[in-house]
Amino acid sequence: MSWQETTVLTLLVAIVAGLVLTRLKPALLFAGAAFVAFQTGLTSVEALTANFTAPSLLTLVLLILVSCALEKTHLTSWVARQASHGALPTVIAKLGISSALLSALVNNTAVVVSMIGAIKRNRRHSPSQLLIPLSYSAILGGTLTLIGTSTNLIVNSFVERAGFPSLGFFTPTVIGAAALVAGLLVLIPFSYRLPRQDGEQEESLPYVLEARLAADSPLCGQSVADNGLRALRRLYLAEIHRQDGVIAPVCPETPLLAGDKLQFAGDVESVATLQEIPGLTLFGQHHIDGQNLIEVVVSHSASICGKTLKAARFRETFDAVVVAIRRGHEKLDGGLGNIPLHAGDTLVLVPGKTFRQDSQALRREFVLFNGLEASTRLSERKSVAVLAGFVAVIGAALLTPMPLLNGLAAYLVVLLVTGIISLHDLQRRFPVEVVVIVGAALTLAQLMLASGLSARFSDWFMATFSAGGAIGALVAVYLLTLLLTELITNNAAAALAFPLGYSLALGYGVDPMPFVMAVLFGASASFISPYGYQTNLLVYSVGNYQLRDYLRLGLPLSVVYSAVVLTLLPIVFPLTAVAP
Repeated sequence: MSWQETTVLTLLVAIVAGLVLTRLKPALLFAGAAFVAFQTGLTSVEALTANFTAPSLLTLVLLILVSCALEKTHLTSWVARQASHGALPTVIAKLGISSALLSALVNNTAVVVSMIGAIKRNRRHSPSQLLIPLSYSAILGGTLTLIGTSTNLIVNSFVERAGFPSLGFFTPTVIGAAALVAGLLVLIPFSYRLPRQDGEQEESLPYVLEARLAADSPLCGQSVADNGLRALRRLYLAEIHRQDGVIAPVCPETPLLAGDKLQFAGDVESVATLQEIPGLTLFGQHHIDGQNLIEVVVSHSASICGKTLKAARFRETFDAVVVAIRRGHEKLDGGLGNIPLHAGDTLVLVPGKTFRQDSQALRREFVLFNGLEASTRLSERKSVAVLAGFVAVIGAALLTPMPLLNGLAAYLVVLLVTGIISLHDLQRRFPVEVVVIVGAALTLAQLMLASGLSARFSDWFMATFSAGGAIGALVAVYLLTLLLTELITNNAAAALAFPLGYSLALGYGVDPMPFVMAVLFGASASFISPYGYQTNLLVYSVGNYQLRDYLRLGLPLSVVYSAVVLTLLPIVFPLTAVAP
């Protein structure tokens, strides 16, 4: 074994050991390996630069960035609301199909991020019964198209670096669709095995929020219970303010009238909840249009102490709208605009264009600025425009010669110029770790091929499992990738398995495409661990899950998914012989 092969093998072993045995971030391990490869002369600056600017990687970055705007539209919350009606099997089916279809066009991690809040706010079922099915459905939907998941784009980068044409947009669709149908047939009955955890009633809901009923509101004339305002998660209707007085406590049979001001107790997520209820106008609604929320604490020396929002002319003075107020766990009485502000009060703000956290005036008024992950929704007109623009970009990539990369770049510029998203949004969402992992993984994959290490592995593999032939090698590559994605991460699994699959295809003299797709589908088969795939990790804490919850649902799903994929792989992508 040459020193190049020995060095590359050492780097691979170090990466796998670090991912399995330590808590070091994958990006740090891959970056360290690429650095060692550069310092030892295994790769050059030009090669590194080319890997970190690969078209598929840039496309992935742009998809993640434009998802900032897509998350602010009403689409994902509308989908989640539609999926919250009916019995649990019906809800799982609707949620699974809708999230899978969304994940086919938008990166599945972005879909899960944007739908978690709406799932938590659903009025009927416990989030713990829906979040793991949401994650698994998004994973299944990500296999429908080339852009559905970062893994697909990473595998496409390996394909391009190997000198083959780029994968088509719908290359994985046939197998992905079959796996989705089979997966839903597993998810629907097995979701009953997930725990029902409703801990929010025991938690305090300290923020005060206010909404008004307009004269034409469909809620007018119906009772609180009939309008579903007694079944809101993490949001409690505390008082109703009318011209003739205040109704508190609020009974389920209390009718709602035009002009009523409804005072709620809730958390930060409640801002989006109230925006999503037709017929309610959130306090400050006319100044809300997709901005990120900011949490501030009123200073002891603030000029607004002792004044109400109206008396302080808060919006005019600071170019920000207060949508929620909290004073420890103290109950606040009166309408939001009539509550005198005290030092230590926490306010949730929707900032305007001229709101600047670093201004001295604001620093005197507030002692803490905390950017929140939650954001308000765009207006319906802007939501439609954002979605139409994204569909137009995808359509242009499919129907015209314009590459998806070019369309996404132009779309991102439009979003910035129109103020739909800000530079702060891009800075907050920029996927640094993804860029580092993918760029370094491309480098290591090239080194495995160039050094001859992958060919050596292939020869050993063929000698050890010679009885199975090419079809046996195909199954082995898939299972190896599946094992790696459960032990480490999906992107790392693809990076390590691709060179082996490619070398095996060359060794058997067959078309590499079946092996490429085995790696693609195997790297997305992360169902039995919360750590192998980002979407599983995203719902892990939110749903208060334990590892056994993933095993209950993920183990049968993984078996069925693998059976479908391995059955269809040699049919859809035949192992045809190619000339050497």
